[in-house]
Amino acid sequence: MPLQAGPATIEDWEITEQFVRSSGPGGQNVNKVNTAVELRFEAERSPNLAAPVKTRLRRLAGRRWTDGGAVVIFAQETRSQARNREIARERLADLIARAHEKPRRRIATKPTRGSVRRRLDGKTRRGEVKKLRGSVDP
Repeated sequence: MPLQAGPATIEDWEITEQFVRSSGPGGQNVNKVNTAVELRFEAERSPNLAAPVKTRLRRLAGRRWTDGGAVVIFAQETRSQARNREIARERLADLIARAHEKPRRRIATKPTRGSVRRRLDGKTRRGEVKKLRGSVDP
């Protein structure tokens, strides 16, 4: 079933899931059952993502981005494999949706004359206080 992530649709062949043993609580079950999910999305090879979206996704993914251009998401929150799988897919969809949002350009503003004057007055006053801390001559 394809994953809907923002305006893009991620096909099943682009995602690989591997189930591994989870750490944390689970009693005797924790040593027997592979409940944690490692989800890999081949973002660099994905035809459904535009180049600027891939660039933003790489920045947002941080250390989850591999040298091969894949995004790796690890989920082990619950003791249920199916729920961990859902959590990993939701995280991936959220990450891709955030990568689709174009950042707003920052418009540089000039400080007001009053704010510059106040800043410089404060610096002068602070300098005077520090100058008075010098050694006292007899």
